[in-house]
Amino acid sequence: MWEALEQLSWVQTMGSTGWMYSTIAVTHYISMFWFIGSIAVVDLRVMGLVARDRTVGDLAQQFFPWAWTGFALAMISGFCMFATDAGDWAPSEHFHYKLGLIALAVAFAVVVQTSARKWSESSETPSAAKVIALVSLLLWIATIIMASEIPALEGLG
Repeated sequence: MWEALEQLSWVQTMGSTGWMYSTIAVTHYISMFWFIGSIAVVDLRVMGLVARDRTVGDLAQQFFPWAWTGFALAMISGFCMFATDAGDWAPSEHFHYKLGLIALAVAFAVVVQTSARKWSESSETPSAAKVIALVSLLLWIATIIMASEIPALEGLG
């Protein structure tokens, strides 16, 4: 099945054209840092470490549209990169861990986003909110580490 994806003409063209694949790879990395950076600012604000003059809700409202745009670009470009070597990536245990970490981190980001307004209504950010934001941030850091270690662990990339 995965080999069939690799054999699609647009995937072969993309994978064998240096500038095209490089552009997609750079787009993937930039959009991931754009996404994770936006999430990190909000998480750090929930923890009370940055932008204390702004409410959590206002900061989340400003950053989350940018974050989800970056996420969409990262998912599209990531799929394009995956498609060029799908037969190698699909069975990779470490790649599955990375995808699992992303899913978990996205779930925490959604919790932060949907709760930000409520957390802004309190004079003090609830301790549970700070823990959620910290876990969110740590999950994104773990995702980046896992993604960067896959080539060393599996010889892929």
